[in-house]
Amino acid sequence: MGIEKKFIEDSISLYRVSQFLETELDRAGFSRVLIQRTPMVTRINVEVMNPGKVIGKKGKSIRDLTDAIANEFGIKDPQISASEVGNPSLEPRLMAKKACRFIEMGKKIRPILHSLLREIMENGALGAEIIASGKIAAKGGRSKSFRVFAGYIPKAGEPARLVLQNHVTAYPKSGAIGVLVRIVAPNTVFPDKVGKMKKIEIPKIIASAEDVENVAKRNEADEAKEEERKAIAEKQKRPHPQKR
Repeated sequence: MGIEKKFIEDSISLYRVSQFLETELDRAGFSRVLIQRTPMVTRINVEVMNPGKVIGKKGKSIRDLTDAIANEFGIKDPQISASEVGNPSLEPRLMAKKACRFIEMGKKIRPILHSLLREIMENGALGAEIIASGKIAAKGGRSKSFRVFAGYIPKAGEPARLVLQNHVTAYPKSGAIGVLVRIVAPNTVFPDKVGKMKKIEIPKIIASAEDVENVAKRNEADEAKEEERKAIAEKQKRPHPQKR
């Protein structure tokens, strides 16, 4: 086997392992995975919201996961370790999942993206971009996209490799909506930027965005009150039984 072909097959194998872990550890709040091959073992470090779910009772879950990777992908001596995510607001996959959760709840997309972009920038990101595309309008409507961004986000060349990004798909009743999140982490050093970057100013429309979780809770409370009001009104409309 040529050396070029081996490099390609190794890269494909590592990508398949990453996709497998992303699916298997979704409930644990999977964020990212770092795979490092050595002559002796293959080290796999996964960053999740809840490392306890990865490890399992007495380490059973992580042993089963190790065996599955060794058997299905032919990786010799895989060693899996789980670490907790440092700052969830700076992890593209977690923010994309959060956006998808609210989209599937039927919340409006514009306030969702504004709120999440504000959260990312307030946690020190040098730049961020969120793009939602798909059946945004309504069921049967044409596909469209909505984009919000702030700060510095390189799109080409070597600096673009330093941008963290992830794509997650939401499935509301109207149809599939893809959410792409790009984040430039704090203290990222770009080769085309000399010295410390200036403080990022958040646009006013983003800075004034309300927390989407508070909006969701308030909407749920309003919906519950409206249902209660309708139930009372319906009860009052019913004819009272006549006394004999």
